[in-house]
Amino acid sequence: VQLQASGGGLVQAGDSLRVSCTASGRIFSSGAINWFRQAPGKEREFVAGIRWGYGTSIYADSVKGRFTISRDKAENTVYLQMNGLRLEDTAVYYCAAGEIASRSQRLWGQGTLVTVSS
Repeated sequence: VQLQASGGGLVQAGDSLRVSCTASGRIFSSGAINWFRQAPGKEREFVAGIRWGYGTSIYADSVKGRFTISRDKAENTVYLQMNGLRLEDTAVYYCAAGEIASRSQRLWGQGTLVTVSS
């Protein structure tokens, strides 16, 4: 399985953006797809995760109420809808497969850059 992240870009504060993560192979129902992000000079942090089978999700406190994670099983794709973007959301966003919210993910995709300007 490979993960392909896409959809990053340059937006203004307050705007919305949706990033996508598409898997090339089967995602096991017991697993999860997670989004992490890494801002310049900072450690990678968990953003949101969704259990592939049940569709339940969890969020970091910093994005709760602004970001929504969802999955499309038919398309083997997980989306992260980001609303009300802030300057501090600027980061490279990575998707990963493994246990939900765990730092030790089984598989990482390449990142997609999200830049929020004032």
